[in-house]
Amino acid sequence: MDKMQAIRGIAFDLDGTLVDSAPGLTAAVDNALYALELPQAGEDRVITWIGNGADVLMSRALSWSLQERNAQRAASGKPAINHADIPQEEQAMMLRRLFDRYYAESVEEGSFLFPDVAHTLAALHEKGFPMALVTNKPTPFVAPLLETLGIAHYFRVVIGGDDVKNKKPHPEPLLLVAEKLGLAPNELLFVGDSRNDILAAQAAGCCSVGMTYGYNYGEAITLSEPDYVYDRFNELLPALGLPHSENQDVKHD
Repeated sequence: MDKMQAIRGIAFDLDGTLVDSAPGLTAAVDNALYALELPQAGEDRVITWIGNGADVLMSRALSWSLQERNAQRAASGKPAINHADIPQEEQAMMLRRLFDRYYAESVEEGSFLFPDVAHTLAALHEKGFPMALVTNKPTPFVAPLLETLGIAHYFRVVIGGDDVKNKKPHPEPLLLVAEKLGLAPNELLFVGDSRNDILAAQAAGCCSVGMTYGYNYGEAITLSEPDYVYDRFNELLPALGLPHSENQDVKHD
């Protein structure tokens, strides 16, 4: 039996699935690193760190940047800097506070809907599918971003990274969505772009779709074995029994 036939509701990941947030995240990460006089990472590297929430993002950024600075010093004949007097956890907290400040300034202007997202959500909403959003992004940033992008009204339930004890890949956020929507887990489809999304869906007993264009740590999403793999967001429509056409793409500047 096609698992899609049981679907009565849909939940979506945010970063890398609905929204290209890499420009805004990169700006905030690099500005925070710069403020601590550390090497900046750049978008290609930051993309590989996205997906586990802001604390993990900044921990990865700090680890890389400290190593990069010492590598740069070694290359120029300078001694490495010993940070033993400042625990890395404390440095990570400092960096996280800086990140929050800079991300608040860049999140909305540095985030864009991926192609096909707007009209696909509209079609699913019109068909009556209850929809939810599940993201590891810090909760205070989520609602303003959805409003700015014009998609907030599509979601009956929004779960941010601060709304649950256990973030994805733990099943807790998806089980909470299923409960709030009054669905059994197998009636909920979860659409994401990373292994954390697929692992969360598998652990919760939800059907999963993996999008190939996202931020999956540089890995192919097929390695996580989602139930379905799509290259374009509007491929959800025929899979759920709805028509779509290639000329419905909505561009966002």
